[in-house]
Amino acid sequence: MTGIQITLLVVTLLTATINVGMAVADLAGARFVLANSAEVGAPRSWLPRLAALKLAGTAGLLLSLFDTALRPLGAAAASGLVLLYLGALACHVRARVFHNLAFPGFTSPPPSPRWP
Repeated sequence: MTGIQITLLVVTLLTATINVGMAVADLAGARFVLANSAEVGAPRSWLPRLAALKLAGTAGLLLSLFDTALRPLGAAAASGLVLLYLGALACHVRARVFHNLAFPGFTSPPPSPRWP
């Protein structure tokens, strides 16, 4: 394997792992997921659908690793995940919620208001 192939494999596996973890958090109704979705105005009823999209994207990425004929599926899955996260970013921008954009489980709480 070349360096580029190893990098592609590592990035694909890392992306798949993160998306499965986030999908599980969505399905389990993790506290940070519920707080984040409430802040940006996403109804709780969206969470199972968002989890399904993340899992479908992950499945496409992983399947494309096994057969070169499935590489277009992996490209479509990656594109779908990019669109999913661009939509999430748009929801954050619309709601003006920026404090948890990096990763909701690893960010600090929003800054407290300053008193005059």
